[in-house]
Amino acid sequence: MPPEYHAHYDAEVPTLIERRRAAFEEAARTPGSARSWLAVDDAGAPVAIATSGPGRDEDRPDFELHHIYTLRSTHGSGLGQRLLDTAIGTGAAYLWILNGNPRAERFYIRNGFAPDGTSMLCGPTWHHRPMFRMHRPDHD
Repeated sequence: MPPEYHAHYDAEVPTLIERRRAAFEEAARTPGSARSWLAVDDAGAPVAIATSGPGRDEDRPDFELHHIYTLRSTHGSGLGQRLLDTAIGTGAAYLWILNGNPRAERFYIRNGFAPDGTSMLCGPTWHHRPMFRMHRPDHD
């Protein structure tokens, strides 16, 4: 990410946290909405989060993995796999991934996802970077 992204993001963190907290609270009260899972270390500090829910893309009405974010220190520990399994199970799902993230792309390919040919620019939070969609058919 460009340096200006980090300055912008750091300044927005308190607002983003409050918006996420409100969204999580609303989701907990709304049946069929997105759900999030937070992983913490032994000291209780957050190290990863996953969110999934009903698909938001009109042409992909199945389930969506909104995101999995893990701290680099957890890479290779199996935490990402546990979060993926918890968040979407083995059913059909799709996700969006930023271009140029080969580690994540390999992870999702290992889990049955494949690019479906759809791409777009993401919003200002991610500096309008290109991203592409991956889809996994039901493999129960």
